[in-house]
Amino acid sequence: MIDTHMHADSRSSEDFEKMYLAGIKTAITCSYYPYRIEHEIILLNHLNRILEYDTKRASEYGLDLKVALGIHPTNTIKNPEPIYKNLYRWIENNQIVAIGEIGLEDLTDAEIATFKKQLDIASETNSKVIIHTPRKNKREVLKEILDILPQHLDEKQAVIDHINPEVVGDAIDTDCMLGLTVQPQKMNKSEAISILDEYGFDRFLLNSDISNKPSDPLSVAKTIRELERLGHDAGDIEKISHKNAQEFFEI
Repeated sequence: MIDTHMHADSRSSEDFEKMYLAGIKTAITCSYYPYRIEHEIILLNHLNRILEYDTKRASEYGLDLKVALGIHPTNTIKNPEPIYKNLYRWIENNQIVAIGEIGLEDLTDAEIATFKKQLDIASETNSKVIIHTPRKNKREVLKEILDILPQHLDEKQAVIDHINPEVVGDAIDTDCMLGLTVQPQKMNKSEAISILDEYGFDRFLLNSDISNKPSDPLSVAKTIRELERLGHDAGDIEKISHKNAQEFFEI
């Protein structure tokens, strides 16, 4: 199994062990700094910590931790240029599997400019992107994301994450992959399965988004086991369990 979106820097090593023992062999950790950022060096240190420290922590418990780095919309900073410079380096050195998570939260001008720039970097470097959609005003913000995205990047290079039953219909006709986040206060496994039952398994990725907020490190494994219990086709389960992620992120 592959958990396609988590935040390893805010989780204990014991969570990595639980995930591995439950059958999650690979996970993708994304950037998100939950504190105020006074200077770009703080964000750069956060990104380097994920890349150099959390991957090592996870590996000690058997979890193969892949990395996505970028400027989360809530981490928008006055001087993002050092981050952009390092993104090019990390991509060139094959150190990250995607730019992420990026996106929009409050629709500020600074957020939008940072989002567009990172999409342009992805287009220039032929990289994948993981795009955040917020808990509040999700439909309004998603509409803006879906308007901006195709102007800067081929939709086939993007996953729109944190899709739920209320907005899946707004994104299903794009060429994007869609991330289903099974996390307390976001969406439960039954809601995720209902989306798969209605729209099929080809376009979706599954993740826990474990972070500093209420989380379940086993939500991906629990959802896969529930699909098995309900008697879903084994080939479909393989798609949402790992195959879609392997093909999209080339991992």
